[in-house]
Amino acid sequence: MTTTYLELSEDGGGAHKFYEVTVQGLVVSVRYGRIGSSGQTQTSTLPTVQKAQAAAAKKVGEKVRKGYAPAVPGARAARAVTRRQVSSAPSTARAVAPVLWRFRTGSAAFGIHVDDDRCWVGNQSGDVYTLSHAGEVLARFNLPDGVKCLVADDFWIYAGCDDGRVYDLSSKLPFAAYDIAADVDIFWLDIHEGVLNVADRAGRLTVIDHEDEHQWSRRSRGEHAWMVRADDRAVYHGHQSGVTAYAPDGGGELWHTATRGGVLFGWQEHDAVYAGTARNTVQRLSKASGAIEATYPCDSAVYSCATSPGGRFVFAGDSSSSVYCFDRDGTRLWKLSTGGGSALSMQYRDERLYLVTTDGSLVCVDASEAAVTAAQQGTVPVARDVKLAAATPTYAPATAATAVTTVTAAPAGAVVVECVQEAGRMRVHVVSEGYEPSWNVQFPRAIREPGARYVVDALHAASGGFYRVRGDIRRLL
Repeated sequence: MTTTYLELSEDGGGAHKFYEVTVQGLVVSVRYGRIGSSGQTQTSTLPTVQKAQAAAAKKVGEKVRKGYAPAVPGARAARAVTRRQVSSAPSTARAVAPVLWRFRTGSAAFGIHVDDDRCWVGNQSGDVYTLSHAGEVLARFNLPDGVKCLVADDFWIYAGCDDGRVYDLSSKLPFAAYDIAADVDIFWLDIHEGVLNVADRAGRLTVIDHEDEHQWSRRSRGEHAWMVRADDRAVYHGHQSGVTAYAPDGGGELWHTATRGGVLFGWQEHDAVYAGTARNTVQRLSKASGAIEATYPCDSAVYSCATSPGGRFVFAGDSSSSVYCFDRDGTRLWKLSTGGGSALSMQYRDERLYLVTTDGSLVCVDASEAAVTAAQQGTVPVARDVKLAAATPTYAPATAATAVTTVTAAPAGAVVVECVQEAGRMRVHVVSEGYEPSWNVQFPRAIREPGARYVVDALHAASGGFYRVRGDIRRLL
């Protein structure tokens, strides 16, 4: 067996990645990724030993021509990730928001998602918690690094982490669904129909498909891109110089709008995107043209924003621990203190406003008209502090095939899939009848094994011509 290990590390936040080629008989294995990580592995089998050695030499030569050089594994440390540095001043509001309950996660929290059943919060320690709308802690996920953001794509929930991976948290077996390129420092992400859109420190937008393969990338006009939102029509990218919309197929620029200050957060509704900016405003932009339709003035830099359905009410959280509510046209209806830190992300649902803050709290605010009116008069409920129970179920991502439970037969109604090797890559196809056999299945890379069969609860077809797993995954013996 022979192994060649190469690294490419550039100053100024550029590439910092490794590439390793191993030849063992007829088998050529390639491992690659960020320096300091385990990376991804691809394996191919050649007809003869000579052809295997020639294929390995060709791969090494291609990387050397791109600037890679021989190195010693472990000698160069992983590059430090960018942690968002934010300040949080005391609020100048005269009244405190009507906080119903508060859950303290232990470190600053950026990730939030609220759906029909649960509230999700992710913090910089790599913890993701789910809670009921009433504030009961339901489960905990331990991810390997800090959580930059939580996003939903229909049923599926994803966490973008500082280790450069995006984890699917939709089932009892969380798994790394995407591994971002080694030179991409994730700031924010969004997923639409299984296509991942990543905004990064350099002001780039990178688009990756369901098989974790790069589709296209564009560098916008400003750095520090903290906003990306996507729909069928476009990908909306917010950065220091404003918001740029790109066509989802190919990345052609559709429009660019300079905002009042660099964009620190983004929200979208059906016909508009909302940009929270460093110059104390939220601005509503038309998705069709990029025209600024309304401006919502705050008193400090806007860290987060959200709307009620259809944009009837617009909410904003600033750097001074205040939260605002505006009507659609920009009239400020109220400004209240969060009662804690500044809101780094937020979401409105059913007359409640959920915030995650600089002190690591998930906060549930009663945003009904009656509650806000009472708060403005100085009457607020006593906030309930939610505690983490010792028996809370805890889950960690799968790292090997042993993490998957096994079954000897597929239960009634379940779907059987099989891992196959195609052109050096491991793909997963459906075996059960009633599905398109040529479509790939988005599946955890850590547990793929050529020839292995798995049982999943259900598959859902995505518009891009592939299937997504819903429910548990079990190995079929």
